[in-house]
Amino acid sequence: MGSYKHWEKLEKNAGLLAVLIAIVVSFGGLAEIIPLFNDAQTVKPLPGVMPYEPLRLAGRDVYVREGCYNCHSQMIRTLRFETQRYGDQSAAGEFVYDRPFQWGSKRTGPDLARVGGKYSDAWQRAHLLAPRQLVPRSNMPGYPWLAEEAVDGESLQARMRTLRTLGDPYTDAQIEGASAAIQGKTELDALIAYLQGLGVKTMPVTAAVTP
Repeated sequence: MGSYKHWEKLEKNAGLLAVLIAIVVSFGGLAEIIPLFNDAQTVKPLPGVMPYEPLRLAGRDVYVREGCYNCHSQMIRTLRFETQRYGDQSAAGEFVYDRPFQWGSKRTGPDLARVGGKYSDAWQRAHLLAPRQLVPRSNMPGYPWLAEEAVDGESLQARMRTLRTLGDPYTDAQIEGASAAIQGKTELDALIAYLQGLGVKTMPVTAAVTP
């Protein structure tokens, strides 16, 4: 009887009940969220996935700077119409070295997760300079100024050092050789190199999709 009175008192005290509910929900939420944080730290790169080489890393920086992710995603969902159009579904191990990731939030243009090798370097160059010359209905802007801007080797080396502190396994030799690797390259060259590598070294996972 006494126990019932305690519960009755609790039910009538809306403030106390709300606090206790919040505490219980918080514990439940932590029990769900903490393991996800641990999993995120233990994701391993897929076979063949390595940190970006200097020219592709520079191209990725151009991609981010120009806001390409606003119109292009890099994440193929586990849906049949997605894999039929874009290729193998995306896997967590593909994005280990992506900081920030380029999953995107909408698709004004096609998903680019598997665009590497789909078109030639010459096609990519012409498309980036004047998109409607190749795709008349495209609403993508051109990026002719990228062909005039050289890649900055010193800032690239600094970025590689920063990425190494975050876990990317760059060696001293790779960082020191970055400037030579991009010598004479423009930002357009770098962006094309980045695009041409997307999806090239990842393991196919479509077999895991249920028809």
